[in-house]
Amino acid sequence: MRRLRVGLLGVGKIARDQHIPVLQASERFELVACASRNAQVDGVANFADLPTMLSGRPDIDCIAICTPPQAHFSAAALALEAGKHVLLEKPPATTTREIALLAAQAARLGPTLFQTWHSRFAAGVAPARDWLRKRTLKRGRIVWKEDVRVWHPGQQWIWEAGGYGVFDPGINALSMLTEILSAEVLVTSAHLKFPANKQAPIAVDLKMRTEDGVAIDAEFDFRHTGVQTWDIDLETDQGTLKLSMGGSQFSIDGAKQEPGDLRGEYARLYARFADLCAGGASEVDWRPMQLVADAFLVGGRENVEPFID
Repeated sequence: MRRLRVGLLGVGKIARDQHIPVLQASERFELVACASRNAQVDGVANFADLPTMLSGRPDIDCIAICTPPQAHFSAAALALEAGKHVLLEKPPATTTREIALLAAQAARLGPTLFQTWHSRFAAGVAPARDWLRKRTLKRGRIVWKEDVRVWHPGQQWIWEAGGYGVFDPGINALSMLTEILSAEVLVTSAHLKFPANKQAPIAVDLKMRTEDGVAIDAEFDFRHTGVQTWDIDLETDQGTLKLSMGGSQFSIDGAKQEPGDLRGEYARLYARFADLCAGGASEVDWRPMQLVADAFLVGGRENVEPFID
């Protein structure tokens, strides 16, 4: 079977750390081209932007979009219009209306749109979801604290309008939460802390509840140094589940569980993309983004000290 030819748009940290190694090792995809204003990848055709990549390599089957979210809508719309399958990195877009329009465009034109949440493919997520299905949730807490200087060095887009700020990592937790819970989640209140010199929040305290009234609190902070924390704790009527290290590990009542599927999350993500392309299907779920948007709608704002990179 011929491998699907992929063109990669955006050659930043996430592309180099995750997408490129997985594509180079894949038996179902072949990385044939990249488009970036500032970087090139050895061994493939390199272009300055998406239009020149599409015209220079018309044989490309798929476009993987790894740019900042502010550029996602126009790039995905152009790729879908050209008949290419699209893998869209998270966060999916700058507004909920943009991702809704992309979903409608993919349905109308036929190519696959895979609007991804890579953390849903972490090793502990699927077994955590299966464990929770047989239990009743009592309360939940999310603590997502990391050092922005380590994970987003010099990336100014994250502080601009539409860049999400601390919600860029925080939405990973929300993507897992909406995947593993059987009940839908609503935002009830939020406290957003904005550096005086930035357009996006650096920390957020978020109050949520499930449809049946179970409280879930979340604390996101981009200022954390030392040991980084990416934990979800869910207390049920039959024990407490903990997803840690961004979902790569999980435990029940303090006892570490074996996840089963030991592949990396991006290997699982691209396997899902290949299946969607083969089946002519799309997968779009912007509930985590809706929770972020709702946090801005109901949240109170506090100005804090300026952030200097």
